[in-house]
Amino acid sequence: MEAQSPLSIQQTLQEQPEASPQPFKKNFVASLMEAATLRSPSFKEDTYFVSYLKSSEKKALQELKDKLSVSHASESMWGIPLLGGDDRADVVLLKFLRARDFRVADSFTMLEKCLAWRKEFRAEDIVEEDLGFKELEGVVAYMHAYDRDGHPVCYNAYGVFKDKEMYERIFGDEEKLKRFLRWRVQVLERGINLLHFKPGGVNSLIQVTDLKDMPKRELRVASNQILSLFQDNYPEMVARKIFINVPWYFKMLYSMFSPFLTQRTKSKFVIAKEGNVAETLFKFIRPENVPVQYGGLSRPGDSQNGPPKPASEFIVKGGEKVNLEIEGIESGATITWEIVVGGWDLEYSAEFVPCEEGSYTIAIQKPRKIAATEEPVNCSFTPKEPGKMVLSIDNTSSRKKKVAAYRYFVRKPSCVVVV
Repeated sequence: MEAQSPLSIQQTLQEQPEASPQPFKKNFVASLMEAATLRSPSFKEDTYFVSYLKSSEKKALQELKDKLSVSHASESMWGIPLLGGDDRADVVLLKFLRARDFRVADSFTMLEKCLAWRKEFRAEDIVEEDLGFKELEGVVAYMHAYDRDGHPVCYNAYGVFKDKEMYERIFGDEEKLKRFLRWRVQVLERGINLLHFKPGGVNSLIQVTDLKDMPKRELRVASNQILSLFQDNYPEMVARKIFINVPWYFKMLYSMFSPFLTQRTKSKFVIAKEGNVAETLFKFIRPENVPVQYGGLSRPGDSQNGPPKPASEFIVKGGEKVNLEIEGIESGATITWEIVVGGWDLEYSAEFVPCEEGSYTIAIQKPRKIAATEEPVNCSFTPKEPGKMVLSIDNTSSRKKKVAAYRYFVRKPSCVVVV
């Protein structure tokens, strides 16, 4: 197939690359999911401004406060006094009311049970505990960066438990399962500590669950307990649930989970089958905040150096070759670049083109096929003369559209210029 006219993206070193979000079409699996959830409306997050509530909802909030004042006047949750008189308390109470459609009696019962559970579970003290799950941190459940709207993102991946030895070590008996559940609550509580609990602020998380290699039968008991525990005690704490690497048996898996989920919870679902992970995540999370294993540019420990450098997004259409041209590179300056394409499986090359006539183009990376599982390209080059860098993404042998992102910065001998 012949390449279409190359798309050039030119930027000088003085310019800050900006994101170029592309429209995303609903995929087939997402359409199936809508049918499975009775076409419930997509989730709309509460603002928690009392002034925005209907008169019946304001009345319900006051009635819930009145009930609490009788028997739970001194109670607090997440360090917030429930009758403290400030808007943080209203945010917490409105979460319980929203979870029960503003039925005061049901909301009060849920709140009472949650308070009792938190005392029994010692949830207020769990964040700093050493539960001995170092091997699971950053692998099975972990907080990592934020989405485009500032929500903290929690990733979940249970594929490691396909190893029977690992499964037995973590879930081998009831005591081990209880300890794991405590660790999983700890991860969630750490995420909740990042929330604002303020009207108009960030008051919920994003959950990303990787279903690849998940041993569904073995994890049935643990999964059901986690779902039940979270739904009963953490109402409205999740703004969106993104499932990635969804296998063919998802309908069966969904049938297993469905009895534990409210219709409002189901409306938060987003589904990405294998091959569409980066495309789906980029829709909600900027590429510099998406972990490298899911097609992004974020590596463990990046946050220790401050906020990540922004990346520019672009689309590589099927049958197309895209050239990214970075101009204005001075002699002796070192340019470092990162580039990633969701699902790769195409050719990548890089070359430096000097400004002066008669100078030879330098091949930094000859064209090579990059596999779907490879991490982002991360390279540096120091030219001996001024010129431009050309990064080429060749998708002419495929008809499938790919999402991609790149970023770069230039280091001069005496200073650093971030672009």
